[in-house]
Amino acid sequence: MRITTDTGRCVGAGQCVLTAPQVFDQDDDGLVTLLLAEPGAGEEAAVRLAAGLCPSRAVTVHED
Repeated sequence: MRITTDTGRCVGAGQCVLTAPQVFDQDDDGLVTLLLAEPGAGEEAAVRLAAGLCPSRAVTVHED
């Protein structure tokens, strides 16, 4: 699994940070920042949920 984020789409809702704080954070403008581009197996479920909850679809999960 690999994660990408699009700050151009991000609206700063913070659902990703609330759902997977070990993988996502927010910058000073409230936009998503990626802490782990390739999270481990223990984070996969939370990352998938975070991507699904993102209202602007700024988080994308890539299956490698």
